Amino acid sequence: MKVGRAFVEMPLGAALLLAVPLTAAPRLGTASGIRWTVPPRWADQAPRSMRVATYTVPAPPGGEAGECAVFAFGPGQGGTVDANVQRWSAQFEGGPAPQRSRKQVGGLTVHLAQVSGTYLAPGGPQMQSQGKKTGYQLRGAIVEGPEGLIFFKLTGPAATVAAAQAEFDALVASIVRG
Repeated sequence: MKVGRAFVEMPLGAALLLAVPLTAAPRLGTASGIRWTVPPRWADQAPRSMRVATYTVPAPPGGEAGECAVFAFGPGQGGTVDANVQRWSAQFEGGPAPQRSRKQVGGLTVHLAQVSGTYLAPGGPQMQSQGKKTGYQLRGAIVEGPEGLIFFKLTGPAATVAAAQAEFDALVASIVRG
């Protein structure tokens, strides 16, 4: 029997199994009546106060990693969409005007915002600046979920955020009720 002929005589299913690489199931996040698919390259961070999830966003070569934080406070909690976008803008020196847009995803309204500049790196209970970081960017999405607003806030060096833009867009596009 020839080796080539033995492969041809294999059942089709077995041959396909050999040809298709196995991949891990997608990781899902959930909060306030929605779910989303976490980009495969993003790593889960340890739980933090007030956050549903926090992901480390890998840096491009020679760069610094970013972070995507997810918040959900429940119906009527956490402030309005406009108040949160303004809060995000105020986290940058001079409070630059954010770029804003809105779209429908999975039957839900999603508000998008982008701010660039010198990030004041707020943290701690009083959200005081932890030191200025120049050349930073924030991309945010606020989802009008069935159980309240859900906030996705991607921050990091502009190059890191730009490199993660397709992944952030895919995360937003994956949002569904659930």
